[in-house]
Amino acid sequence: MAGLPGDADFIAPIVTETLLDRLAMVTRRFDRILLIGARDEALAAHLRELGTTLTLLEAGPRLAARTGAVAGEADGVDMPFGSFDLIVWPGGLDSVNDVPGALIRLRALLAPDGLLLGAFTGDGSLPRLRRAMMADGVRTIARLHPQIDLAAMGNLLQRTGFTLPVVDVDTLTVRYGDWFSLVRDLRAAGLSSRLAPAPPPLTREEAARIAAAFAGEADPDGRIAETFRLIYFSGWAPHPDQPKPARRGSGTASLAEALKPKI
Repeated sequence: MAGLPGDADFIAPIVTETLLDRLAMVTRRFDRILLIGARDEALAAHLRELGTTLTLLEAGPRLAARTGAVAGEADGVDMPFGSFDLIVWPGGLDSVNDVPGALIRLRALLAPDGLLLGAFTGDGSLPRLRRAMMADGVRTIARLHPQIDLAAMGNLLQRTGFTLPVVDVDTLTVRYGDWFSLVRDLRAAGLSSRLAPAPPPLTREEAARIAAAFAGEADPDGRIAETFRLIYFSGWAPHPDQPKPARRGSGTASLAEALKPKI
């Protein structure tokens, strides 16, 4: 990452590489692809090579206009049902207003045996920043998105009609010289607050208190280690040919016998 500009999104290449690695393990072809979020040009370019058509969905109207994307939020997208064989969502699920509603809509957009594949910054992320935001003299106002954990995400995929759900996490530790460097990275990665209504801006005194509290978490070398937990998820639209779990009680091997000590 040392070669990236100071204002670069360092998370996007990591997520892109991981999602493409997972996609490479899928043997079926995806002709109609929807990419939610047009920030990462490398991901869009690779998906164009995979499918016949690539549709972009972007929440920001300016970026949508610049990239030729459809402007809209994932929980409010209005497209014909069954339009896509693959939907890739490399970030932002945790910031939509209605997460279950967004998943239900995406499930409807998938053709039978279509795949939803994505990632977001999940529970346990930014613990030092969250503590610093509660420093004395800082107004108690929600400025960070609620975090979704692994178990909740797995349950959401099942509840919204996806089959064969998979959810796992990679933990990334980044060391910062100060709070302002972290804020710059969050903005570059599109992880700054999108809460509605937007919270009032910090005063200079509040910013100084947060910066001091964040600096108080420093290691002996003066740098602060912050944690990003990248949650990856996938789920399929139902199809009769998909593998089915074995019927409950149909097993023939005894767990008790298997765990008995060998003599």
